[in-house]
Amino acid sequence: MALQEKMASIEALSSIVRSLSRDVDERKEANALLLDLSDIPQVRQRIGRIKGSIVMLVTLRNAHESGTHHDDAEKLLHILSSNPQNVLLMAESGYFRPLIHHLNEGSDMNKILMATAISKMFLSEQMKSSLGEDGAVEPLVEMFKSGNFEAKQSALGALRNLSSSLRNAELLINSGITRQLLQLLFSVTSVLMTLREPASAILATIAQSDRILLHKDAAPQMLSLLNLSCPVIQLHLLRALNSICGHTNAKRARARIRQNGGMQLLLPFLTENNVDIKTAALNLMFHLSKDASAELAQQVKETHLEILVKVISSPASGSEKAAAVGVISNLPVTDKKITEFLTRTNLLPLLISLLEANITTSSTLQRMWLLEGIVGVLTRFTVPWDKKLQSLAVGHGVVPCLVKLLSEGSVNAKSKAATSLAQLSQNSVTLRKTKSARWLCVPPSAESYCIVHNYQCTIKSTFCLVKAGAVSPLVQILEGEEREADGAVLEALATLMQDEIWEHGGMAIEKASGVHALLRVAEAGGLSSQEKAIWILERIFRLEAHREQYGKIAQALLIDLAQKGDPLLKPIIGKILAHLQLLQTQSSYF
Repeated sequence: MALQEKMASIEALSSIVRSLSRDVDERKEANALLLDLSDIPQVRQRIGRIKGSIVMLVTLRNAHESGTHHDDAEKLLHILSSNPQNVLLMAESGYFRPLIHHLNEGSDMNKILMATAISKMFLSEQMKSSLGEDGAVEPLVEMFKSGNFEAKQSALGALRNLSSSLRNAELLINSGITRQLLQLLFSVTSVLMTLREPASAILATIAQSDRILLHKDAAPQMLSLLNLSCPVIQLHLLRALNSICGHTNAKRARARIRQNGGMQLLLPFLTENNVDIKTAALNLMFHLSKDASAELAQQVKETHLEILVKVISSPASGSEKAAAVGVISNLPVTDKKITEFLTRTNLLPLLISLLEANITTSSTLQRMWLLEGIVGVLTRFTVPWDKKLQSLAVGHGVVPCLVKLLSEGSVNAKSKAATSLAQLSQNSVTLRKTKSARWLCVPPSAESYCIVHNYQCTIKSTFCLVKAGAVSPLVQILEGEEREADGAVLEALATLMQDEIWEHGGMAIEKASGVHALLRVAEAGGLSSQEKAIWILERIFRLEAHREQYGKIAQALLIDLAQKGDPLLKPIIGKILAHLQLLQTQSSYF
């Protein structure tokens, strides 16, 4: 007994704990000895106080090499977990099971202690996920729902720390906490007011899961709280609403927010001094106007447009500029009054200089949104029915930027850039005719002569795709794996296949390896893209040289498409097969 008491001294125990970090045999003996000594109550208290003891035991428990007494370490940790301070040390070392046990089975004070510890811990994403998977979320939710003020406060703090894990966010939504959090935000009970900020922060993080869309009333309720809340809570609510509206399947949620006056409610935030709130409000306006551009145009006045242009021209943050540009990009391009106003504010040269400054910068999500927004607005200044506006855009240098975006931008930016180039190219033939009389006395230049338009083309005079160097990068998009830009790219290439120029237009596309790319779209694209690609191919295969070079490659694919593809494609495929002399022109394909 005297020996056991001597070994139970702090000095002896410290020496035994140090042996836990040595070789396998010594670790094994030290572990077993501590387990034997743990029957003594004073030993259980002292082991936890020795620096590094819990960390080493957790390390041994987690180790997998042969010779490590995993079970002994786990048993010892279980014995030591009767002391809440030891439990907290275990949690800090990444061993959470005892903490979760205390959350489920401990006294009310112990539960509050554990929850408070979680709220203050630095947790990696893996640690957050482990806590969620091991069952920490459910008891914390119960504490929030049914505990006293101190329990609610500590539970909210812990859940706030855990909720940034997407899996935990889903667990929280499934637990039904969303309704309780919103009720708390509507509460006017003074004692609960301090809980509103963490509650709104949790809503902002769990809204990143699309499961929040199952709570159909959540977004309208958050919207109604905006003007009743302090700035910190406003920001959390705006971020939550942005996450909700940004989900791919959120069309109905966006519609409900608009029905509840969301757009009108957000407009006053354009003059908000708090940059974060202003940016979040702008982003929400952008999301809400994705599928309601006409409604946005009705709500937005010239004073609002002026504010948006000022944001873009000011030294504002990139995120604020991206949000402002995004809102303008969603305004209907057919609204001439908006176009006239934006032209008067000199937005066009501003956007082009912003585009030039950001095209080659490092790729970030913010830069991607900014470029997509800018190129979206540029489609307004290149509409085919306003040649004067097109000339203004081309004069400011829009074409080289659009061509560069075909290679540098996201698939969305590429698609919009191709749309603008298509709109410009639609008028190339007309511009050639109207300007040809003026150029008769000018000696021809080999450099500016365009074989497609049979004219002395320049980017500025005829908006020529060939002179812009756009054909190859357009074809390269079709050769890629992403199919979202196919439609816009094909519309651009189709402008080279108009009735008067199709022969040389087809040669330009073929020269850029376009036939293989068009066949790829015919095989793998969506129906409208297949239809447009096959329409272009039909014109290309009218020329014997192209039939000889690509006929054999194309015929198997085209026959397969005719047999198995959409019936809409059959007549145009039939024409190509007739060109290839594989089908009579009297065939039922036509």
